[in-house]
Amino acid sequence: MAKIKVTLKRSPAGRPERQKATVKALGLRRIHQSVVHEQTPQILGMVKAVSHLVDWEKIEE
Repeated sequence: MAKIKVTLKRSPAGRPERQKATVKALGLRRIHQSVVHEQTPQILGMVKAVSHLVDWEKIEE
């Protein structure tokens, strides 16, 4: 299965609790921190929900 790299680009401070929880669930704690996840519909939905706070890219295996 393909993987994606998600990077936190903007702080979730001052955002609704739901967006803060989504960023935390993705495993992101600090700005410019990156995590790698399997590309599943659940992860893609989370990334889409906070797309204004994160950048993402596909990783070739």
